[in-house]
Amino acid sequence: MTNTSSLTLDSVTYALPDGRLLFSNLTERFDQRRTGLVGRNGVGKSILARLMAGQLEPSDGRCLRQGRVHYLAQQPITSRTTVADLAQVRQVIEALQRIEAGSTAASDFETVGERWNIREQLHSHLAREQLGMLRWDRPAETLSGGQAMRVALLGAFLGNADYLILDEPTNHLDAPSRAALMIMLERWNKGLLVISHDRTLLASMQRIVELSPSGLHSYGGDYSAFTACKARDTELAERNLERLKLERQRQARNLQRQHERLERHQARAGHEARHSNQAKILLDRQQQRSEATAGRQQRNHLATRQAMDGQVREAAQRLDPQQPVVLHAPARQLPPGSQIAWLRDLELPHIEHPHALDLVLYVGQRLALTGANGSGKSTLLKVLAGQLPPRKGECETRASVAYLDQQCSLLDPSVCVLEHVREACRELDQSSVRTRLAQLGLDADRITLPSGLLSGGERLKAALAAVLYSDQPAQLLLLDEPSNHLDLPSLQALEQMLCQYQGTLLVASHDLVFLQHLQLQGQLCMPQSELHGFGDAQGGKATAQGEVVMGDDGLGA
Repeated sequence: MTNTSSLTLDSVTYALPDGRLLFSNLTERFDQRRTGLVGRNGVGKSILARLMAGQLEPSDGRCLRQGRVHYLAQQPITSRTTVADLAQVRQVIEALQRIEAGSTAASDFETVGERWNIREQLHSHLAREQLGMLRWDRPAETLSGGQAMRVALLGAFLGNADYLILDEPTNHLDAPSRAALMIMLERWNKGLLVISHDRTLLASMQRIVELSPSGLHSYGGDYSAFTACKARDTELAERNLERLKLERQRQARNLQRQHERLERHQARAGHEARHSNQAKILLDRQQQRSEATAGRQQRNHLATRQAMDGQVREAAQRLDPQQPVVLHAPARQLPPGSQIAWLRDLELPHIEHPHALDLVLYVGQRLALTGANGSGKSTLLKVLAGQLPPRKGECETRASVAYLDQQCSLLDPSVCVLEHVREACRELDQSSVRTRLAQLGLDADRITLPSGLLSGGERLKAALAAVLYSDQPAQLLLLDEPSNHLDLPSLQALEQMLCQYQGTLLVASHDLVFLQHLQLQGQLCMPQSELHGFGDAQGGKATAQGEVVMGDDGLGA
């Protein structure tokens, strides 16, 4: 039987608890096409997903669901979540246990329904995904991010869902987990809506829907088709705006000439009237007619100008304004090619079977740090930053180091961005600090808010400003999954900013497209079950157990 599940938005409006209107009058049908939902941070994608899943009610309008919807949020794990919770079968399993213990409660039988073999089904699905070692009651916080996401996806299969909604499913997933996710989604032959900034995942979609302040806009095809169509739409919108502006200028000149002609005519008529022998009553009537004509012209001109201004404003609203991001990258303070950091016979903490690490970083070097979840990438960055002591061995640096973790923890959430940056950049006056923050896309209203109220992209930009515009700017920049939680425009801006950075860069990320855009020279690879040592990264040499891959395309293979 052909699956006909669908989700329909009928004039949907949603207002936040503080009364602010998030979006209004959204009308769209989501059919069987694999659909990606994109949009800027804060525009309301996750709330829209929860509305479509029935977890929230719209302030106005309707969400119509044909079939059973399974929604998977960004953060499925809490401190009390188990494997069964992730798969959304815990209530069924516990009701089945109570029945087996002698319960005759109607509610337990209603909960179980026809799912008497739910434990066997869960174990079978887990085994198929190479997760058969997981018990249903195992705490979810003991799982890796990839394992948790794969278990959560199993809930859609176990629940016989007709439509699947995933909110940023690839965040925190390593390459094998992302590959496993793609395989699972390929097996999914029903309705699918994915909220994501992962360009590889979006490339597998059949339609892209963009949520913006002006509403929902649907584009057929995958993400590359969306970007091409979006670029064409933007170019046409820019041309239309420029045409309307020129037309407004032309009409303004015409109106000015008409006004000047009327003034000259009135001046001649007044001069002739003053030197004629006409009666005063006739002169007064002529003056009234002249004033009435001038008044009509003034009203007509005002209406024409307002109409043209309205057309220009409407055309401008069709454009998504994206100011170029400018990063004033600090100059290198050490000669190129000199050593900036090194590890000697070092063992990382919190790694079960550590191997000695030998690593040398050089001024101006740009490397990716890759590896599976749990392989020690974040630990290595923290040791280089001096935030964690090594278990054994030496770690030395010769320059200022900045480490930005996934939460931008160096920013106090109660302190505003302006204060953060001014504290770090005492040599810059307040006007210069404001200008540089504006060039990063942080406007005057946002930089005076507590940083905890800002989006992930805004916090990352603020953190970069604090470390790069500092009186002692970072010459070694360590980034841990900086692309997580960023919308696509912010992600592209971050790529642009990091390409301008002239210092030494070591960035940990599972997003290969992001890494390919950073003009990197190679990558340091960390296998999952054990941590290998690294050799001389500049020359591409490695120790017997290490791996340093250098590539000509900006990223090692």
